[in-house]
Amino acid sequence: MDFKILFTPVQIGHMVVPNRFVVPPMGTNLANPDGTVSEEFIDYWEARARGGWGLLIVEITAIDPLGKAIPYQPCLWDDKFIPGFKKLVDTVHRYGAKIAVQLHHAGRQTTPQIIGQQPVAPSPVPCLISKEMPRELSVSEVYELIEKFGDAAVRAREAGFDAVEVHGAHGYLVAQFMSQHSNKRVDEFGGSFHNRMRFPVEVIKNIRRKVGGSYPIIFRLSADEKVTGGRTVDESRAAARVIEAAGADALHVSVGVYGSMQYIVPPADVPPGFILSDAEEIKKAVSVPVIGVGRINDPVLAVDAILSGKADLVAWGRQSLADPEVPNKVSAGLIEDISPCIACNQGCIGYIFNPEKMKATCLVNPFCGRERRMKIEPAGRKKKVIIVGGGPGGLEAAWIAAARGHNVILFEKENVTGGQFRVGAIAPAKQDLAKAINFYTHMGKKYGVEYRLGVEANAEQILAENPDAVIIATGAAPNIPDISGIDNPNIVTSTEVLLGIKVPGAKVLIVGGGMVGCETADLLGEHGHEVTIVDMLPEIATDVQDSVRYFLLKRLMERKIAIYTNTKVTEFIADGAKAEKDGKDMLFTGFDTIIIAVGAKPVNNLRYELEGKVPELYIIGDALEARKAIDAIEEGASVAIKL
Repeated sequence: MDFKILFTPVQIGHMVVPNRFVVPPMGTNLANPDGTVSEEFIDYWEARARGGWGLLIVEITAIDPLGKAIPYQPCLWDDKFIPGFKKLVDTVHRYGAKIAVQLHHAGRQTTPQIIGQQPVAPSPVPCLISKEMPRELSVSEVYELIEKFGDAAVRAREAGFDAVEVHGAHGYLVAQFMSQHSNKRVDEFGGSFHNRMRFPVEVIKNIRRKVGGSYPIIFRLSADEKVTGGRTVDESRAAARVIEAAGADALHVSVGVYGSMQYIVPPADVPPGFILSDAEEIKKAVSVPVIGVGRINDPVLAVDAILSGKADLVAWGRQSLADPEVPNKVSAGLIEDISPCIACNQGCIGYIFNPEKMKATCLVNPFCGRERRMKIEPAGRKKKVIIVGGGPGGLEAAWIAAARGHNVILFEKENVTGGQFRVGAIAPAKQDLAKAINFYTHMGKKYGVEYRLGVEANAEQILAENPDAVIIATGAAPNIPDISGIDNPNIVTSTEVLLGIKVPGAKVLIVGGGMVGCETADLLGEHGHEVTIVDMLPEIATDVQDSVRYFLLKRLMERKIAIYTNTKVTEFIADGAKAEKDGKDMLFTGFDTIIIAVGAKPVNNLRYELEGKVPELYIIGDALEARKAIDAIEEGASVAIKL
């Protein structure tokens, strides 16, 4: 495949971008608490500049203290922020990349916990997600904010940014003014299409007046907001014409608002390139370049987007988190070396909204956001490393240790690698997990990992290798509850069903409504089985990231899966189970197969057989404690870089 078109320059205003690769603005929470640029923030962007991206757009930079959407957001409402940004810009420019900054105000899409007071908005209409009642901005306050956008643009220019981007997408303040979904005003800033467009038009004009006619202005908008009363592609085409006429030099086409977050950061349920058709429609309406985005994760897709006229530049989003070196690898023909985004949303948006984590990273690439403290560097002393278990944690540890120069042998009892990722990839909309297995295994082979498949290693075999270090990554086994009747012949585990070892009958009872139980129900429902889920908790799939959960629950409803929550199984019978719900007995009968999906327990017997017998012993992932793949992969990488 010829990827040359991706490496041709394109002009935005007076800015010449060296190639068509764009890192779009994505909130990372990597700035300092006071909004200044942190060293972590610079490291994150430097990694992507080094990786060959033509245009980097720094994320959601607040133009006003009331405009912050996340706690550690970069800010530009005061001159004190300029020095930090200048250091960032200078760092990026050393690699020949262009860098813009996105000017942002959250409007109603924030909380008092973040900004210290009531949010402001065009109208007193709460965000569907934050649910905070905002205060309606007065006309004078609206004009003050217009000035603040312009002032922030001046600071951006002084810091050395090559361009600014106005954030008019994703339901933030500018978008709130543009949309009937959120703008209920009856003054000069609301009501008619013309009035609703007044705020973004005045923002662009204010910026242009203050930074001059040659300084590039990019405008980001959601072509389809995907909420009731929100803007659709048809109106967005008209909006794009108005925005270009106001002075924008490029359009960056996205989708959604907070109320349709499942499309802003879509899981694998949503196909790659799903917004490109919207970008194509916008491109028909304007003469300036259009940036396309939306699960772009393959260079072939990017080439097609440009050659088919859907976009002029392509923003790779989460794929740039998964691998900051994408452009360089594409240029060198190292397509298989690209660490894939699997759209799991666990490390990116999942960590951002996790109060225990807060800072964005990537499940497949745990180095993301930790570029300074996590590096793959040559080992000081070459060691013989034995890894037991070929799941994601073991595979990650193996290739990184080998890349550092260690002699690595990986034992896997199955004839293929992948572990629980291989099992998980069978469920609907989870096939991208296979891409991660491909990547880890390929990188291991590239760096010389010796894979011993179909071998269930024991302590004697391991000790016979005389290893310097052993990493136990043996994962977990299905948890079998101690309930009367559990030995009935029609009771199987979800793993056995997903792998095709056991074939369930027409009518199935699944005990356990977590991710595994629900995904098993999803698969069986797709194939026409009549499925019932029973779970002790008040809700099902609570261990699934929100956007992923949205589509999973939607499919369960479409497949008419029966769901019983707050229901505890007390005994298994020949064709079902006895249970208790709200203090009352229940009886589930008439089932051909009962599937157990009630969690997992660590498999780590080797730990006790090897302790004190090898120089270094590490236990990672589910072998240590049954958790998520992101934990196993992070631990595998962390161990590998310190060996």
